[in-house]
Amino acid sequence: MRSGLIAKKMGMTRLFSEEGNHTPVTVLKIDDCRVIAVRTAEKDGYTAVQLGTGKAKVKNVSAAMRGHFAKAKIEPKHKLVEFRVTPDAMLEVGAEVKASHFAQGQFVDVIGTTMGKGFAGVMKRHNFGGLRATHGVSVSHRSHGSTGQRQDPGKVFKNKKMAGHMGDVRATQQNLRVVVADAERGLLMVEGAVPGVPGGYVLVKDSAKGKKPSVPQKAKPAAEGKPARDTKPKPPAGQAGGKK
Repeated sequence: MRSGLIAKKMGMTRLFSEEGNHTPVTVLKIDDCRVIAVRTAEKDGYTAVQLGTGKAKVKNVSAAMRGHFAKAKIEPKHKLVEFRVTPDAMLEVGAEVKASHFAQGQFVDVIGTTMGKGFAGVMKRHNFGGLRATHGVSVSHRSHGSTGQRQDPGKVFKNKKMAGHMGDVRATQQNLRVVVADAERGLLMVEGAVPGVPGGYVLVKDSAKGKKPSVPQKAKPAAEGKPARDTKPKPPAGQAGGKK
């Protein structure tokens, strides 16, 4: 399991192919994403890498965190995130993770915090239809209606869909195809939308469901001492040499 990276969501645009087909993409900016620290099984009980990105003002960094960055000989970073990795995928402290960490055509998962919508009603939050626009309904056209039954059970069940706070939660968008991975400009463009507001940080990781870019496989040579299988096409049934 490899490490991911931290990127900043810049916004959305679209790219055109040579045939004239357009693909909507989200532009992610990788700003000097480096390894700040590592976690080992011998010392910490698990293996992980801590990445940092973005510049932070020194006056806004605590003395303890200043020492943490000084130990890695890296300027203070604005955002720190830890990624679990396997021992064979560990990175060295100070190493930079660029957009070339992902290949074009690869599928990734993007994690971010959704846009906060504040206190929303049931029509916006849960897609309720609302009450009738006329015929006896007064000043309650967008209300949710009744929420209970009778004296039995005499309560409102938990998880009842009602008005309340909407958005501002952690969300993962899975299986987004990498369209462009530009290491020179530090840009990563993925197909489709990702959670979060423009200017917010998102985490990009390899797809958890195993969708990988198609790679042609080479034919394996025949083992020594064993004759290679005959790959000649067999004649159809009814002809000489074929089964009837």
